[in-house]
Amino acid sequence: MPVPSYIQDINVAKSAPPPVEKLKLEWVYGYRGKDSRNNLFILPTGELIYFIAAVVVLYNVDEQIQRHYTGHNDDIKSLSIHPDKITVATGQVAGHDRREEKPHIRIWNSLSLQTLHVIGLGHFDRAISCIAFSKADGGQHLCAIDEANEHIMSIWQWQRESKLVEVKSSTDTVLACEFHPSERNTIVSCGKGHINFWIWDRTGITKKSGIYEKYDKPRFVNCIAFASNGDVMSGDSNGNIVIWGRGTNKIVHVLPNVHEGTVFTICTSNDGVFLSGGKDRCVIKWDVNYRKLASAKIDEVFGSIRTFGRGPGSQIVIGTTKNNILTGSFETKWTPIVYGHVEELWGLATHPTLHQFITAGFDKNIFLWDALEHSVVWFKSLPESAHSAAFHPNGKIVIVGLCNGRWLALELSSQQIVSSHSDGNEQVECLAFSPDGNSLAIGSRDNMIYVYSVTEDGQKYSRIGRCIGHSSYITHVDWSADGQVLQSNSGDYEILFWNKGNCKQIATTSQLRDIDWATSNCTLGFNVCGIWPDGADGTDVNACCRAPRAHNLLASGDDFGNVNLFKYPCYQPRANCHTFVGHSSHVTNVQFVNDDSKLLSTGGKDTSILQWNVSI
Repeated sequence: MPVPSYIQDINVAKSAPPPVEKLKLEWVYGYRGKDSRNNLFILPTGELIYFIAAVVVLYNVDEQIQRHYTGHNDDIKSLSIHPDKITVATGQVAGHDRREEKPHIRIWNSLSLQTLHVIGLGHFDRAISCIAFSKADGGQHLCAIDEANEHIMSIWQWQRESKLVEVKSSTDTVLACEFHPSERNTIVSCGKGHINFWIWDRTGITKKSGIYEKYDKPRFVNCIAFASNGDVMSGDSNGNIVIWGRGTNKIVHVLPNVHEGTVFTICTSNDGVFLSGGKDRCVIKWDVNYRKLASAKIDEVFGSIRTFGRGPGSQIVIGTTKNNILTGSFETKWTPIVYGHVEELWGLATHPTLHQFITAGFDKNIFLWDALEHSVVWFKSLPESAHSAAFHPNGKIVIVGLCNGRWLALELSSQQIVSSHSDGNEQVECLAFSPDGNSLAIGSRDNMIYVYSVTEDGQKYSRIGRCIGHSSYITHVDWSADGQVLQSNSGDYEILFWNKGNCKQIATTSQLRDIDWATSNCTLGFNVCGIWPDGADGTDVNACCRAPRAHNLLASGDDFGNVNLFKYPCYQPRANCHTFVGHSSHVTNVQFVNDDSKLLSTGGKDTSILQWNVSI
C-alpha cells in the first residue's frame, strides 16, 4: 500500500477515535413473506407490524412513518400479538451476539418499543418457528415450537419467564401453532403431513392427531384458524379447507379444491366471515356457513398470497411470497404498499444528484427507490440475475451488471435498455464510471477489468481494453479524480493499479502515493486499512464507501450483519467505530447519498435495504 507523503509516522499501538456522527435507522425497505407465515398484523394504532431481517417494522401507511424494534441480533422467524394488542412476542434464530447468540423470544411493548422479557436463552434449538399467546385466559401463557429435530413444543408463563411444560412435537416441519380462543387448555399445531390437537395442564401435554378417514391426507397442512362456533379450520396443500369439530380430532366438513394448489392462509373476523388465500393468488371471502361470498385475484408480479392482516372496515392487507405487502378490498384494486427483493441482494448505487438509489438482485429485479418519499419510482424485471449497478455522472443512465457476464445500460426516464454488452461469461462483480463519465470500468469474476470509453451522454460504449494481472476475481474498483488511473482489489487480497490509456498495470506504486481518488470503494488500501478488525480474513468486510461530499466519513458492511461508521481517512489499525445492527445476513453493500445525509445498506440473503440518517 503506497503511503501518502503527508503521513510522517504511524503508531500501530495507537487507536483512532470514532467519528462524532452516528447513524439512526430511518426506513426499512422489504418484507419477509417468501418463507415466513402469520407475520403481518394491524395494530389498534393503525400501524402494520411485520418483520424482515432482524428488524420488526411498525408502519403507519397513512402518515408514512415507520418505527422499528431492533432488539434482535439475527433473523426473526415468528411473531405473535397478545390479546391486549400492545404486547408483542418475536422469536429469532441463533445469532452472532455472544451474550444472546442462542435462539430466543423477546417480548416487548409496541407503544414504547421497550423489551419486557427475554425468554428461552439456552432452551431452544436452531430457531423459533412458531409462537402464540394464549387467548381464553387473557394471554397469560405463551406457546413456542423450535426447529430442533423433534420440534420441541414448550409452554411458558411469560411474565415470570418460567417454562411450565415441554413435549416433542413432530419429527416433521411445523408451520403453525395457535391456542384455541375459547378453550383454555387446547393448542392446535400443523405442518408437514400432520395436524395435532393438544390438551395441556401443569403436569403434561397429551396429543391427538387429526384423522382424515375417507379423505386424502395432504402433504402439508399450512395454516389454522378458528370458526365462530369453535371449530378448527385448516388449509392444506390439496387446496382444501378442512373443518374439524370443536373438541375433537375428526373432520365434520370439507370445502374441496377451493384454491388451485396450496391454501397458505385463513383469516377470520368477529362476525364469523373469513378469508382464504393461496398459491393461486386468489382471495376468497366466506360466510359463517362456509358459502363463498366474493373472490378476487392479485397480479402475478406480486407472487402468491402468504398471509392476511385485517384492518378497520373492509380493509385487508396481504403479505405475498414475493415479499410484497398489498392493501385493498374486494371493491377496489390491490395496491402495493411495501415492495421487496426476493433473492440475494448485492447491487446498490446512489444517484449522483438526487436522493434516489438503484438496487439489483439475484431475483432478476431492479428497483429505483426515492429515499425522501420512501417509495418505489419504478421496477423492472431483467432477463438474468443481477449483481452490481452504477450511475453515470449525468444521472440519466444506470449500468446493471448481470451474473452471466452481460451488462446493460438503462435510461432512467424510460427504463429502456439503450446498450447491452458481454464481457466473458462470469458474474459482473463491480462497476464504476470515471468522474467525467467518459470511461467505465467493469470488474469481472473472470479476474479481468474491462475498460470502455463512453460517448453520447452514456448511450454508447466502446471497449478500450482489458486489465489483465489479477489472479482472482475482481471485488472493487476506484477511479482517480482525473480519470486516468484505476485501483482494484481481488478475491486473493491483491491491490493493483492500472493506467486507463493502455490498460497496463502500474508496477511502481510509489508514484501513486499522493493520488486523489474519486471514490473509496476498495476495501483494501492505505486509507481504509483501519476498517479491518483483528483476526478478520479478507472476506469479512464486503463493502466500504466514503462520504462523497465532505470526505470525512467511511462506512463499511461486514459478514456479521453490522454497518460500521469510521472517520476518514481510516489508516490507523484498530480504528474505533460506531456499529449499527438491523441486518441478519452479511451486509453486501453500503452507499452514501450524494449530500452525505443518508446511508443505504443492503443485506445479502435477508434481502433487506436499510436507510440510515447521518447526524451528530
